[in-house]
Amino acid sequence: MAVYEQIYKPYKGKLTPEWSRFLIIPRNTLRGVFNSKLFTAFYVICFLPSLVEAVFIYLHHNVTALAIMNLNARQLIPIDGSFFQTFVVVQGAFAFVVAILVGPPLVSRDLRNNALPLYLCRPFSRTEYVIGKMSVLLILLSWITWVPQLLMFLFQSYLEGFAWLRSNLWIASAIIIGGFVWILLLALLSQTISALVKWRIVASGVMLGIVFIPSAFAGIVNLLFQTRWANIISLSALMWNITAGLFGTFDRVSGRIQISDFNDTVREVLLYEPPLWASWAALFIFCAVCLAILHWKVKAYEVVR
Repeated sequence: MAVYEQIYKPYKGKLTPEWSRFLIIPRNTLRGVFNSKLFTAFYVICFLPSLVEAVFIYLHHNVTALAIMNLNARQLIPIDGSFFQTFVVVQGAFAFVVAILVGPPLVSRDLRNNALPLYLCRPFSRTEYVIGKMSVLLILLSWITWVPQLLMFLFQSYLEGFAWLRSNLWIASAIIIGGFVWILLLALLSQTISALVKWRIVASGVMLGIVFIPSAFAGIVNLLFQTRWANIISLSALMWNITAGLFGTFDRVSGRIQISDFNDTVREVLLYEPPLWASWAALFIFCAVCLAILHWKVKAYEVVR
């Protein structure tokens, strides 16, 4: 409209609070994600381990069901930290697949279509943009990782009693911390790769490679040099050690080998995993590198020489 007509007026509607403006990104993105029936079906399958877990917990407290199946409660898997750790790891594997399916196109689509100026020309900072994109995965992965596991913990506490809840609160903290660390790592990794690679299939392949290739290389180095310190470059090994540390099942002695010298004297050598502080430090450095790359790539314009 022409300025001289003086008919334009400022917006007088309700303003969105600044702290929640980033939520518009996951709100619209999640709507598009669940338009895929195949993804929706797979996402429902991700809840099956929690259903199996609930059945195990229920059988421990149902005498009638145990009598029908001629089972003894002692023959079932004990409900302790190792029990919850097992299902946390299983749910983490499903979360990795969801991250591969959803994560790569989140940022790459905007970079490929030069859409970042449309975001950043509004009262919307780069930090809010990155948080908004990451929150898509954080929401999706939370519902299949630590949230159902925490519900299973509360279900066990309800059946076992308050005394069990009070003495096992550390399991709940391990579930929340372990689950959140894993999904935060997946969100950072997928967004970093998405910012570097603009093709979805290639980005998914790169994400698989970053997780599995260092793990394979670490296995070769561990075998050749008879050590376990190479696990410091393997994301899967780092998360396994950190999760085991949270659930109290971490053991630095991960194996024993026998070595014979020139005099045919056989001696046993213990293989030690990296200490937990080293695993946490390596994970922190990896996340810091991802944030630095996102800060470098996510900007309103790009100079092409």
